[in-house]
Amino acid sequence: MEMLESESSSSSGGSNGVSRSARDRDGAPRAQPRQARPLLSAATQGLFASALRIRAFAGRGRAYEDVSTGKSILFAPKLSEDYAVWSGKIKPLSSFKERYMVSAVHYTDEIAEILKTHYRGLGKPLLYLLSGLNSDSNKYSTPASFEGIEAFEKDLTSLHPILTESRVFKSELELGLIKYANDISSAAHIEVMQKTKVGLKEYQLEMIFLHHIYMHGGCRHCSYTCICATGENSAIIHYGHAAAPNDRTLEDGDMALMDMGAEYHFYASDVACSFPVNGKFSDDQNLVYNAVLKAHNAVLSEIKPGVSWIDMHKEVDAMMVARLGAVFMPHGLGHFLGNDAHDPGGYPQGTERPTEPGLKALRTTRELKEGMVLTVSPGCYFNETLLKKAMEDPTLSAFINNAAISRFMRFGGVRIESDVHVASNGCENLTDLPRETWEIEAVMAGASWPLDNETILKYKKENSSSTTAQTPETSQQNGSSTSKEVPAQEVTASTSGATALTSID
Repeated sequence: MEMLESESSSSSGGSNGVSRSARDRDGAPRAQPRQARPLLSAATQGLFASALRIRAFAGRGRAYEDVSTGKSILFAPKLSEDYAVWSGKIKPLSSFKERYMVSAVHYTDEIAEILKTHYRGLGKPLLYLLSGLNSDSNKYSTPASFEGIEAFEKDLTSLHPILTESRVFKSELELGLIKYANDISSAAHIEVMQKTKVGLKEYQLEMIFLHHIYMHGGCRHCSYTCICATGENSAIIHYGHAAAPNDRTLEDGDMALMDMGAEYHFYASDVACSFPVNGKFSDDQNLVYNAVLKAHNAVLSEIKPGVSWIDMHKEVDAMMVARLGAVFMPHGLGHFLGNDAHDPGGYPQGTERPTEPGLKALRTTRELKEGMVLTVSPGCYFNETLLKKAMEDPTLSAFINNAAISRFMRFGGVRIESDVHVASNGCENLTDLPRETWEIEAVMAGASWPLDNETILKYKKENSSSTTAQTPETSQQNGSSTSKEVPAQEVTASTSGATALTSID
C-alpha cells in the first residue's frame, strides 16, 4: 500500500507572507460546503491525476489516500470538553466524512494504527509526504509527522511537484468560487469609487471595501493585505503593510490605487483599479492611465492557449532591450491565482528564472494552457528611488526626459489588475469593473454599473468633444472595454505592460 499525505494547513509551502490559517466559514451567505476531491488517484507506480487540499481542524488535521485503491482517509484531532465550552459544539466524525466526501474519518492519535491496518503488503508501508519548495513564496512545506511514523518508508520528492501542478489548472467548481470572489470584489471596488472624496483617510476606503465583501458577500477575509494608496503612496508596490498602514489623508488632485481582493472558501481574487480622488482625470492622469489601460487590454486580447507568458513582456525595440520598463514597472505582469493570491506552479521543477532586469520579477514564464487562472496587472509607477537611479545610469538615461519626469515625480502610480481564465479560444475576464476613464468618471459621479444606455451616450458625447479624450468603442462585457488611444507619441506602452514616459512636452 502506498499512502499519500496532505497537510491541512498548507500544501505548497507558504503563501507569500500572508497568514492563511484555518478559518471557519460556516454561516456565510450563499456559502456552500467545500467539497474535497480525492487527494491523488493513480496506479501503484505513482501516476497521479487529481488533487485535494484540506485546511480544517485548526491546522491539525491530516488526509491520506491509498494510491492502490483511491480510498481517502481523513484524520481529525480529538478535542477536549474545554473546546465545547470555549469554541463550540464538537462535531462527530461522521460530519467530516460527509462534508469532505472522504472514504473514512478517524482521530489523529490513530494515524499509525489505521495506516498499518490498511496495509497488507510485505515490508514497510510507503508514505508520499508533502515536502518541497514553493517557487513563488520561496518557502518550503514541512512534511507531516506523527507518532509511529518511523514504521513507514517515506518519499519526500514525488508528491510536491504533482500537487503543485494540479493547482495550476482549475476545475469548474474551483472556477466558480474564484468567479464569486471576483464578483464581490468588483462590486466592493465600485462602492469605494463612489464614496471616495477629498479629506477621507486611506483606511476609510479600506473599511468600505471590507464591509462590502463581508456584508454583501459573506467574505470574512481578504486574499492579502489591502493596498489603499493615494498620491505618492501609489508608487509603492505593496503599500498598506503595518509600517505604511493606509493612513494618508486624500487630497484634491491625488491619484488613488486600490488593490484589494476578497477571499471565498479559501479561493482568492486579486483586483486593482486606479482613479482620481476628485472624480475627474487631469490631462496627466489621463495620459498615464490610458498608457497602462492600453497595455492591459493588449494583453487580454492576446491571451489564449499556446501563448508564452514571457513573450508578453518582451519587445524588441531599443527601450525594452535596455529594460527601461523595469524602472516604471518593477513587478511582473501577473501571476497564478487560486488557493493563494500568488498561487504556486509558476516555475516547475527544472525551470530556471530569468535574471534580466524587468524579467527576473516574473512569477512565471510558462506557456499558457486552457484551465489556468492568472492575473493581468500592468502598471506605471513614478518611484523616486528607481527614477533617480535610472537618471544616473548612462544607458537608461538616454531614454528619459529628465525635465518631464521631474514633473511626474510626485504623481504616484497606476495599476490595473484583472483576473482571467484561459479558455479554449481566448480568455474570460472574471473582473467586472469600469476601466475606461469616462466609465470611471460616470461611476464616481453616481451612475450604477454596468452603465445604462442613456449614461453611455451622455459620456461618449462629452468624451468625443474633448481634444485629449480617447474614442471609446464600448464593450462592458466582463468589464473589459476597448479604446483607441490618441496621445501615443507621448507614451511608450509595450504589450508586456512595461510603461514609460519618454518625451512629454
